[in-house]
Amino acid sequence: MPNLVGTSDWPDGGFPGIRINPENLVPQIVNQDTVADALAASTDPGGLIFVRLVEGHAAEAAELLAEARYKDPDSLRLRIFEADVLRVSHRADRAVDLFRQLLAETRGTADEAAILEHLGRSHFAGGNIAAAVDSFAKALDLRVAGSADAAMIYAATVELQRAREVLDLAS
Repeated sequence: MPNLVGTSDWPDGGFPGIRINPENLVPQIVNQDTVADALAASTDPGGLIFVRLVEGHAAEAAELLAEARYKDPDSLRLRIFEADVLRVSHRADRAVDLFRQLLAETRGTADEAAILEHLGRSHFAGGNIAAAVDSFAKALDLRVAGSADAAMIYAATVELQRAREVLDLAS
């Protein structure tokens, strides 16, 4: 896969060489060499799971995830990946249900904004754009109120803006 040009303003995807596509709000590899180098330097199974999800290899990601969850069953990050496997597998409804459960568990914590963003992406993927707007708006509010890193605030802003554009086009 060639490196994508014109993606420098895309929000950070949470892994080197991956950014959030501002049109479909899906993480996308923009620099294959950077991804490969980061994977080679990492011992974290979550990185490989995430990359496989971004590549669309839900079954392989699910297998890696099952092994990682066996070793660390309470990991919030791995539970997020579990929901993302559902989203990538075109089961946005099930992903939404799992993210709602995670949201209930993380309400009032530093992780709430991240869960809201993932929930918004699942709503967006499932075509429930009004719910995506609501989730993204809440995530952005939490990011700003918590003085989050500028990259996180930027990502939440781009996601909210895109969801609002799609909602406006639909009405």
